[in-house]
Amino acid sequence: MYNKVPAVDGVDLSIADGEIFALLGPNGAGKTTTVEILEGFRKRDAGEVRVLGEDPQRAPRRWRYGIGLVLQNASDMADMTVGETVRHFAAYYPRPRPVDEVIDLVGLTEKAGRKVRTLSGGQRRRVDVAIGVVGRPRLLFLDEPTTGFDPEARRQFWALIRTLSDQDGTTILLTTHYLDEAETLADRVGVIAAGRLLAIDTPAELGGRDSAEATVGWLEDGAARQLRTDDPTKATVELAARFDGRVPGLTVSRPTLEDVYLDLIGSPR
Repeated sequence: MYNKVPAVDGVDLSIADGEIFALLGPNGAGKTTTVEILEGFRKRDAGEVRVLGEDPQRAPRRWRYGIGLVLQNASDMADMTVGETVRHFAAYYPRPRPVDEVIDLVGLTEKAGRKVRTLSGGQRRRVDVAIGVVGRPRLLFLDEPTTGFDPEARRQFWALIRTLSDQDGTTILLTTHYLDEAETLADRVGVIAAGRLLAIDTPAELGGRDSAEATVGWLEDGAARQLRTDDPTKATVELAARFDGRVPGLTVSRPTLEDVYLDLIGSPR
C-alpha cells in the first residue's frame, strides 16, 4: 500500500520452469513492486507467494543462491576489470560458474582485462548479466535490461538472453517497456495496470490478437482503400480476381502487440 492505495491488487501469476515471461505495464502499474516482492526485497501486505518453492519473506540463505538479478540501475565497480568484477561476485556463491566461462558467455572475453569504466553502455550491461548468472541461478530477473541501448546492442542482448534460456534452461522474468523486445523474447507476456493483472497469454494470442479482424489494404483509382475482415484470405482472392491477379499496394495486417497492449491498459493509440 502507498498512501492507502494498493500498488499490487490480487495478482495471480504462475511461471513455469525454463520460461521467459515478460511483465508489461505503464509507469506506476505495479511491475517493480511485484518483482521486488518476488525477489524478497519488499514485504507484501497479504497473499501467498512461492518462488523456487519458498516464501521470499522467510526463505533461507541457500534460496538466494538460486536467484540472479540484473537491475535497471546496477552499480558497478568501475575501476576494476571485467575479470576482477565477475571474480569478486563469484566468491559469494558456493558453486559458481567458472569466471572465464561466464565472461565468454556474455561475449566479453576480449574485454576481460579492461576496466569496466572504459566499456560501452551495452558492454557494461553484459557485465551486469555476467554478475547475474555467475551463481548458476535457476531464476533470473531482468529489469528494463536494454534501456538506452542502440538497435544493434539490443539485438545482441536478445541473443544472449535466448542463449541463457535455451542452453541452461534458466527461467527468466523480464520487465520492459519495449513491445518488440517482449514479442521477440517472451514465451508469455502479462499486462499489469493499476496493480491488477489484466491479461496473460503468448505474444501472438494476447487479447485475442490472433483471431482479431485483419485489415486488407490496396490502391485503386489512385487512392488507398482498406477493408476490415475476419477472412483476409477470401478478401485477397476476391481482390486478385478483380485486378487480374496483381493487386496494387496489397497489404494484410492484424493488430500489433502494441495495439493490443494499448487497448488493455485503456490508452489511446
